[in-house]
Amino acid sequence: MLKKNKKVRLFLLGFFLCSAYWVSAQNVQAIKYPALERLIKSSNNTVLVVNFWATWCKPCVEELPHFEKLNTKYANKNVKVVLINLDAAADLNTKVKPFVAKNNIKSSTYLLDEPDYNTWIDLVSADWSGSLPFTLIVGADNKTRKIFEEPLNETQLESALKPFLN
Repeated sequence: MLKKNKKVRLFLLGFFLCSAYWVSAQNVQAIKYPALERLIKSSNNTVLVVNFWATWCKPCVEELPHFEKLNTKYANKNVKVVLINLDAAADLNTKVKPFVAKNNIKSSTYLLDEPDYNTWIDLVSADWSGSLPFTLIVGADNKTRKIFEEPLNETQLESALKPFLN
């Protein structure tokens, strides 16, 4: 009887841990380009830091903690960090959500479900070749923009953001 209760408790503990893991990753949604465009254009007097990344891109994954720190540091200062994942839409539940949960990513995260990159990359920035990682900073005026087609470290990210702050 004691062995059976122990197994039940272990099962329940595992179930609740997995449930918490899955729920924390539920915040990632697949969106199409028009939703991304609305997101970028509706900054509402907020500086928007948009990072395009993928789970298979090592430099992207290495720089994600810097965006998370920025998101936390400027949470009360009209700065919003948005992470746009470019994995295949089929990988949303099997790779992206588990990755976001495992890495405790709190920034707003979306998977861009647009497999034909040529139809939307120039719309994000005519100067973007399409390589990853890619970061776009949009000023609170929604006119001032700066792009980075390279991985950024914490210091570089902070320096890039400073001119956009009042």
